[in-house]
Amino acid sequence: MLPGSSTPPAAGSVKVMLVDDSAIVRGLVARILATDPAITVAAQVANGEQAIAALARTPVDVVVLDIEMPVMDGLTALPGILKTVPGVRVIMLSSLTQRGATVTFQALRAGAADYIPKPSAGADMSGTGGFKRELIDKIKSLAARKLRPAAPASSPLPRPAGTVPPRPAAIPPSGPVEVLAIGSSTGGPQALFDIFAKLRTVKPRIPILITQHMPPTFTGILAEHIAQTSGLPSAEGKDGEKIMAGRVYVAPGGRHMLAERKGGELLIRLSDAPPENFCKPAVDPMFRSVSAAWGNRAVAMVLTGMGSDGAKGGRVLAEAGGQLYAQDEATCVVYGMPAAAAQTGLCKAILPLGEIGDLIRKLVS
Repeated sequence: MLPGSSTPPAAGSVKVMLVDDSAIVRGLVARILATDPAITVAAQVANGEQAIAALARTPVDVVVLDIEMPVMDGLTALPGILKTVPGVRVIMLSSLTQRGATVTFQALRAGAADYIPKPSAGADMSGTGGFKRELIDKIKSLAARKLRPAAPASSPLPRPAGTVPPRPAAIPPSGPVEVLAIGSSTGGPQALFDIFAKLRTVKPRIPILITQHMPPTFTGILAEHIAQTSGLPSAEGKDGEKIMAGRVYVAPGGRHMLAERKGGELLIRLSDAPPENFCKPAVDPMFRSVSAAWGNRAVAMVLTGMGSDGAKGGRVLAEAGGQLYAQDEATCVVYGMPAAAAQTGLCKAILPLGEIGDLIRKLVS
């Protein structure tokens, strides 16, 4: 596990239900999960109706839920699953299509914790590729967050060694802020919708750049949802376009999004450089480029997500005089990326999601 990420579950402690109408897919996924001793497949069913019935008999920690199924599809079943086992974490199995992405975002808004794209037809799901690693990592990270014992009401939440304590309130940067950069991963879409809902009555005087770990198609729909939530112009960044105040730029899936100062203009640049932190787009290159373009007039926010992406780029930005903030553990779906940022010791504050939204509202208005 990465520094600052959740404690790995004990052997066999994570109980998973697989919900997919294809017996072949269920078998492949079950074999993948059987390679990790911390995970037990407790149930396999063919549709949402069967899932709800089975959960009443066999509660689990994580449900891997297909979207397209007969009898009862995943989106229809989701509310019943969450009601039957409160606190269960649901990962949607999504196709890499426009419809698959649209339904996935509906599921995230309805309470799903995360999603994972299904490999294309004919792909080797049982190999050592990205699907296997991503599925196991997401199940274990989400389960670790769910299974962690709650802190006593009279005690502060436990924090990994090396993180800085939260401050009661954030102090806005003393100099003028000219750009806001946000990085997020698991749980990020829900966090972004919460933040941008608070900007609906605000006309930002600065641009906002976002890198959310997502594949192509999904990032375009994320930008559309941000536009619907906030009323702000929001779209995937395009190579060479001028960065304008009041606009939201989302890194397109499969490419790093950077900022470049060229003469008197600030431009979006898209990069096909290799993945960083196993991610493309990645947060670190965006933060580094924002720091180079705006210096001490940049603010960066690291939101919920697995891994450590954003910490190295956040360090560069903070050491150049910019302001670095991270989401707190209690409001994260997965406290990986924010914990890594906090461990740099350079965060101006570690804040609950609601306070991050309030701070951003102040910074951009």
